[in-house]
Amino acid sequence: MSDTVAGLVVAAVFAFGLVFGSFANVVIWRFPRGESLSHPGSHCPACGAAVRWYDNVPVVSWLVLRGRCRDCASAISVRYPIVELASGGLWLLAFALFGLTGRGAFAVLFFYLLLILAAIDLDTYRLPNALVALLGAVGAAGAATAAVTGVPLVPLVGNGSPLVLALGGAVASAGLALGIALAYAGVRKREGFGMGDVKLLAAIGVFLGLYGVMVLFIASVLGAVVGVVHGVRSERGLLAKLPFGPYLALGAVIVTAAGPALWSWYAGLMG
Repeated sequence: MSDTVAGLVVAAVFAFGLVFGSFANVVIWRFPRGESLSHPGSHCPACGAAVRWYDNVPVVSWLVLRGRCRDCASAISVRYPIVELASGGLWLLAFALFGLTGRGAFAVLFFYLLLILAAIDLDTYRLPNALVALLGAVGAAGAATAAVTGVPLVPLVGNGSPLVLALGGAVASAGLALGIALAYAGVRKREGFGMGDVKLLAAIGVFLGLYGVMVLFIASVLGAVVGVVHGVRSERGLLAKLPFGPYLALGAVIVTAAGPALWSWYAGLMG
């Protein structure tokens, strides 16, 4: 592949990621509210004015409008371009890791649904069962197809029987999380993280096999660091509530990109 063609492919992948990021914003806003994802078309939630096609270009339109609705001048959250850019970046990461392959396509779906779930959890402190189930179902379909065809699809990391790894990853990841959650609730008499997080870890385990357990540990470290910083700045201190889903999503992306390397590094430290 020439440098020119490679550059065009990278640009196309990023552009598709931006466009799908725009749709991700629709899902993030409407799905928790029980609204249709297709009707009505994009509109300002403040004044209801329809968004013109030239005001619906990912990232660019937000910058041109300076984060304001063209009709009523209401602020448009910076989350919109952030989600679009994150989607484009995740599509590029999937391409960099797996290329234009079947496994790359499943990595895109994995990252994309994790992005949507993380943003919804940040907004609502909820991980919708339907979207978590969809994530798990996509992973299970990939593992089943890989088992039948022999084409590497899911799990995204690790070697072995796809169905065994997917099932083992789901059970191990969710089982460990559930055990920790029950132990925490028994000792502290309050919920540490919810069943939505346990279900999400099960879905992540389908995609990552036993490396799903690593996701829980990485997410816990990330959550602890951010939680301490946020707790110091919050009036409620360390009791301030933070959603765990975004840390699980970020941990899953990290493990997909570098799970085996991180495990080798850790094993080396332990001798």
